Amino acid sequence: MSDYILLILGIIFMIIGIIGCLVPVLPGPPLSFLGIISLHFSKFGQFTSATLITLGIITVIVTVMDYIVPIWGTKRFGGSKYGTRGATVGLIIGFFLGPLGIILGPLFGAFVGEMIFKDDMYYAFKAGFGSLLGFLTGIGLKLAASFAMTFYFVKELIK
Repeated sequence: MSDYILLILGIIFMIIGIIGCLVPVLPGPPLSFLGIISLHFSKFGQFTSATLITLGIITVIVTVMDYIVPIWGTKRFGGSKYGTRGATVGLIIGFFLGPLGIILGPLFGAFVGEMIFKDDMYYAFKAGFGSLLGFLTGIGLKLAASFAMTFYFVKELIK
């Protein structure tokens, strides 16, 4: 019975993990990794230690990079801490406006933050674009990690 509960939990973690790659409040890759762990402790899957360690390291790296990449993108395109903070506020507000809001929120937030810092529209747009690029890169990294874990999950399950 507990094996079936672990299997169901694993499937739920994998699904929520992929959703979490797109929704900022859910930690996508860590949830996907919990899905792998749940399957591992059931009779339906048995991963090698090397696979678990590798996927765990990837999860940690991608999770840390998710915080660094948008900041790097904003700064790389000339943004300041105002742009970074604006991108964060824009992301939070955008979350309530659906998928398009999640994508465009950091762009507009960084733009507004930079306009407050330095009244230069070109500078603000450039920093906002950097924030958007960093945010999208972070989503791409998270999706790649979660899809890789989903692949291993399904592969182990149907083996």
